[in-house]
Amino acid sequence: MPSILAVLLILGLGLSQRTTTQKQMLSKPAIWVRPSFMIPKGRPAVIGCQGAGEAVEYQLHFEGGLSALERPKSPPLMNLVKFPIPAMTSHTAGQYRCSYRSGELWSELSDPLELVVTGLYDTPTLSVEPRSEVTSGENVTFRCQLETATSTFFLLKGGRSSRPQLRYGNLWAEFHLGPVTPAHRGTYRCFGSYNNHAWSFPSKPVKLLVKGDAGDTTFAPTEHTSSDYWDSYELTTGTQSQKAPREQSLCSSDPDHFLWNHTVQNLTRLGLAVLVLTALMGLLLEDWLHRRKSGERTHGASRRGCRRRL
Repeated sequence: MPSILAVLLILGLGLSQRTTTQKQMLSKPAIWVRPSFMIPKGRPAVIGCQGAGEAVEYQLHFEGGLSALERPKSPPLMNLVKFPIPAMTSHTAGQYRCSYRSGELWSELSDPLELVVTGLYDTPTLSVEPRSEVTSGENVTFRCQLETATSTFFLLKGGRSSRPQLRYGNLWAEFHLGPVTPAHRGTYRCFGSYNNHAWSFPSKPVKLLVKGDAGDTTFAPTEHTSSDYWDSYELTTGTQSQKAPREQSLCSSDPDHFLWNHTVQNLTRLGLAVLVLTALMGLLLEDWLHRRKSGERTHGASRRGCRRRL
């Protein structure tokens, strides 16, 4: 029994030390941007950074160097701060990361957030071959052309989950898609650029219509894009005031999902600690009862021996 207690005590201490160490390893923060990762030149943007626990200070890193420090404004927002960018330029476009401090510990850096400034060059022209209405299984080619010589072209499909495709070229570049499916239907635009973070104005939209299958004689409608980035882009470039567009996040972890994962980890650690503590208490109680019974038997035997001598 004593050997079992010793083993469980060692396990309990090891778990306790492991839990303490895990608590000291702060979770990676989440980072995102509003209104979009593509910001027209001169327009504002806001970078959000969300940590875990009682974060007391945040750091924003730009292109590998420290850019800004921020402290939470009030207790309800202890795990969230915002870093405003008053006007987007080629000097504020690039890669951002953030970190936070809780007590004396600093977290690791967040996943990278790439911000792009648009509207720096001429407007490119986008076309599609063989036509904008095709059947599922066909191949299509988007051609993006810019009068001013550049080095890189980007093709984007409307929608919050869209990611840009990259091609290199001086005056034009081609983007080959296929065999296409109904998932390829939508609104496309292209940009020209001299680097990954400074883009031209967007081209006019080109809608790709894809017929679902060989037996279908109608073309599937394009995806609904009235609330995606393109509308917010036109509002920011065409007017001085706008409604707040929907948030687009380029980070791998959604803020709500990030906090949920952190809560689950803490509950799991707490549950394991409670189980070990309960087992230890049960074994200690069993050992105490065993010792008590042994003491009673020894005491009874001693009394009987004394009576025999008398």
